[in-house]
Amino acid sequence: MDHISEKSARRVVVLGTGGTISGRAGAANDNIGYTAGEVGVADLLHGIDAPAGIALAAEQVAQVDSKDMSFAIWRTLAQRCAHWLAEPDVAGLVITHGTDTLEETAFFLQAVLAPSKPVVLTCAMRPASALAPDGPQNLRDAIAVAAAPDARGVVVVCAGTVHSAVEVQKVHTYRLDAFDSGDAGPLAYVEEGAVRQLRDWPQADPAARSSFDRIAAATAWPRVEILLSHAEARGSLVEMLLEERRRGGAEPVQGIVLAATGNGTVHQALEAAALRAQAEGVSVLRATRCAEGRILPKPGQRLRDAGALTPVKARISLMLELLADASAG
Repeated sequence: MDHISEKSARRVVVLGTGGTISGRAGAANDNIGYTAGEVGVADLLHGIDAPAGIALAAEQVAQVDSKDMSFAIWRTLAQRCAHWLAEPDVAGLVITHGTDTLEETAFFLQAVLAPSKPVVLTCAMRPASALAPDGPQNLRDAIAVAAAPDARGVVVVCAGTVHSAVEVQKVHTYRLDAFDSGDAGPLAYVEEGAVRQLRDWPQADPAARSSFDRIAAATAWPRVEILLSHAEARGSLVEMLLEERRRGGAEPVQGIVLAATGNGTVHQALEAAALRAQAEGVSVLRATRCAEGRILPKPGQRLRDAGALTPVKARISLMLELLADASAG
């Protein structure tokens, strides 16, 4: 733990996990040929002033390119968040993270923590070595949200916009404002260090405590795969997973998320295979691959839907559900 400013009445703790925000490239004009996770979180805070009445502290939890995010890191991160959130003088947390899986980490932390204090994930689209890095401003804005007296829940801050963990998605490969909240819209904006709230902060889920206890005790996630429905989709990948499961493989598939077209529709060949998997005890969930909207349920559907969850978030939701089922059994 590195203390960045003098201890005061309230603290914001910044947890580093790597990502582009801590990346370095060989040249200052190279915004894509960098190596993620090169700069420590304490160094990222150099030159950033805390809001009045706030002390900053930093802890390095991981140092990875977020495309390689893992269950082990998620579990450790959740545990470190829980530790700091329990400290009475901690106003909130900031997590520096890569953009690739940021929405997954945010959704996971909301599901297992549902904190009454703010947990703010932030990121960058340009590395720390860039001529004009976006990370420092994003980090300043995230600290402002974490210090805001009324803020709570897991949120994402990027390019001056605050998104809920449940709705946020990465929607652009390159531009600095790479995240969106779909038709729900942003939660708030950060303007010159002030938070302008637009709608309610994420609400606590009573089931979060049980989910946290289960992931803390688990040695591995249930295996859940995502398969995309598309023109000419086939069921062969499902059959391969089932065959592996029948042979008693070390890590048999327990769940499948179908990234469905439109309002949860699935190619007939893939749907037939998914129904066979469901009959053999594999949990199957449909999630729309559309960027906005939710699946509206219809009578007679034989495969469950994930409502407004994206496929990657539906995967996490199904994993937590399977962990709960295993615990109950």
